[in-house]
Amino acid sequence: MDKKSELLQLIPQQGILPLYFYKDAEVSIQVLKALYNSGIRTVEYTNRGEAALKNFKEMRKVCDAELKGMYLGVGTIKESSSAQAFINAGADYIISPGLVEEVAEVADKNNMLWVPGCMTPTEIMRAEYLGAKMIKLFPGNILGPSFLSAIKELFPNLLFMPTGGVDLDKENIAGWFKAGVCAVGMGSKLISKQLLEQQDYAKIEALTKEAISIIKSVRP
Repeated sequence: MDKKSELLQLIPQQGILPLYFYKDAEVSIQVLKALYNSGIRTVEYTNRGEAALKNFKEMRKVCDAELKGMYLGVGTIKESSSAQAFINAGADYIISPGLVEEVAEVADKNNMLWVPGCMTPTEIMRAEYLGAKMIKLFPGNILGPSFLSAIKELFPNLLFMPTGGVDLDKENIAGWFKAGVCAVGMGSKLISKQLLEQQDYAKIEALTKEAISIIKSVRP
């Protein structure tokens, strides 16, 4: 099985995609280890600051040396040059906040999973036409589970994952899974700025375990 197919199974199996960025490489690595210890096997590191690429390279080394079976994706990719730079740095997949055709081309050329952010049926149709297999519903808090319920039947071959505003709350998470998502993307509601600044890795690990257990309990 190629990596793309593996990830299209792993992300839904995991049910959650934790995502974060922090300017300090060592903190970024420790968070990665905390997530791994909680049972996570794939993470999205967001391309949000100048240090993102440099940090990502260090995280890649740690994954390869110590975190067996951990896939490292990169998010907030808005142009082809960033996509290529992170692919060269060992990214396992690429996530964009919107539908960026030039990023789709780079991912395709490298036979890599890319997950575009979409907000309308037109964008989702375009993404499917460009070969997307998984769609990031973004921003999730604006669209809400009822949006997915309304359109899901139009796209029987696509997987959906909301990001933005997914709360660590049983009712919120249950609503999304009931609407038919394959996973939820969780950033600041899981790995908050405060926890990053306090370097509270134990709390990040505990919250992630809690999120995983909520997802297991609410899945249809």
